[in-house]
Amino acid sequence: MNIKYTPAIFGLALVAIISGCATAPEKPAEQAEPAPFVSDYPTRDRVEYVLNCVAQHGGLTYITQYACGCKIDKIAEKLSFAEYEAAKTFTYLTKGQTGDAGAALRDPAQSKDLRKRLKEAEQYAEKNCFVK
Repeated sequence: MNIKYTPAIFGLALVAIISGCATAPEKPAEQAEPAPFVSDYPTRDRVEYVLNCVAQHGGLTYITQYACGCKIDKIAEKLSFAEYEAAKTFTYLTKGQTGDAGAALRDPAQSKDLRKRLKEAEQYAEKNCFVK
């Protein structure tokens, strides 16, 4: 039996073999899908926030637990953890401090900006997470 292989038949066979083993090409970096939002907030700080929030909103129920978890997620969308931590520190240390005693932490532009941004983030979170 004498079979002649023509270049066309050989080419088709080669394409069939290669295409069966080929994988989908990877997307170029500029077309890659955006990464999901990932927060840099440590779990310990998230839990602490949720527990304090639950206590402020009448105790542990499914609604308050869910809403407070939502609230810290919304704050994390607006502030990095470093910004959040600095804003909370400024807020805590200036609470109740009047006159010159609190001026060093209350009056700098960084303190005012961070406390304002934290307040705006908390209002945004409250609006989006709690059903009134």
